[in-house]
Formats: sequence, C-alpha cells, structure tokens
Amino acid sequence: MHRHLLTNLHPLCLCGLTATRKLMEEKIDFLSEDYKIEGLLDKKSEDKGAVITHPHPLYGGDMYNFVVGSIARAYQKHGYTTLRFNFRGVGGSQGYYDEGIGEQNDLLAALSYLNAIGIKQIDLTGYSFGAWINAQAIRNDVFVKNMVMVSPPVGFVNFHPTTSLSPLKLVVTGSRDDIAPAHLIKKILPAWNPNAVFEIIDGADHFYGGYVEELESVVSSHL
Repeated sequence: MHRHLLTNLHPLCLCGLTATRKLMEEKIDFLSEDYKIEGLLDKKSEDKGAVITHPHPLYGGDMYNFVVGSIARAYQKHGYTTLRFNFRGVGGSQGYYDEGIGEQNDLLAALSYLNAIGIKQIDLTGYSFGAWINAQAIRNDVFVKNMVMVSPPVGFVNFHPTTSLSPLKLVVTGSRDDIAPAHLIKKILPAWNPNAVFEIIDGADHFYGGYVEELESVVSSHL
C-alpha cells in the first residue's frame, strides 16, 4: 500500500545512528492487541508526558535512533515523563511489520499506557515514518494535548486523507531534506493546522547529522 515510500528511500535515511548518550530510562513493555511491545520509560512528571515514535522499521528505524533520543532529551529537560517504543516486529517487540496499520494500534497502546500510569497531559512527537503513523492514528485518539512532527515524509508517502490535526503545535524539517521537503510541507500545513509553527533548520537533511543539537534546541524552545 505504501511501497512508494519503501522503494524510494535509501536504507540509511531512516535508521540513522543509535543514540549514545545514556538517559535515565527503564525498559518496560505493554500490550498492543496480542503483541508485547517493548519501550523505554523515563518517569519524571506525574502530570505531563510525551510519546516519541521512530523511523521506518524496514530500514533499521527503532527507538534507539539518535534523532528519537534527541527529541526524548528535549522533553526530559522540561520535566516530562517520556516513552519511546519499538513498533511491532522491531527489536524485542513481538509481531511483524504491518504496512503502518498495526503500527497505529501500537501507538494508541503506548498512549493508553501513559494514561494508565496517571499521565493525563500527553504530547506526541514522531520522526519521519513515526510522524506519518502519528498523523494517521491521532484522529482516533483523545489523549494527545500537543503534537510535534519532525521531518514528516510528505515527499514519499501519502498523508491523505489526513486533514485537520488540531493538536499539531510544531513541524520541523531541514533545508536539505528531500524526504520532507519544506516547500511541500508549507503547502499541506494549513490543512493540518494553520496555527502550527514551522521551523526549517538550515543545512540539515533527513538524517540531521551534525544538526542534532540544533534540532533538540528547536523542539525544546517550543515546550
């Protein structure tokens, strides 16, 4: 169904490097349908939390991706409880890649997990494939307060029929990102949320190599 995304991306474009900085996170698991999903939880605030979703599983994307780790740090610095997790079939998560359909259920299960441990104010952030999954699933969910997209891959995957994304607060891409081109995001952003802030990191491509700290700073400035 979304083969165009799969066949046009270089394997490295979505996996990046694994995060090397140690975070105060503990391994947890939760159920999505009948699958056990693994995650990393950093419990800080009792009130506010964030779920961060990772790049494409078929190209090595997982919760240890260095961009995902950078986003998690931004939230943690502001006292948020954070949860990042592996979609089904990735790492220690059970199941198989499901063309983005089952992955939406994994996301909703992650949101429910934070809600069940008492976090009522939940933000949602996704990078690349993760941003697409979030946009597809958010219409069915009531837990999300704010939403952030990092390099939503509008140049390679169809975001329709996604229209209004009322929780969307921030969209970030790089000036050299040909998977999430700034000019295409500018066209679709008014349909998502005309009040969302759009930040372009000059010089960055889809990998954010050499620009991770700047990305972290941009996300942090809007929390």
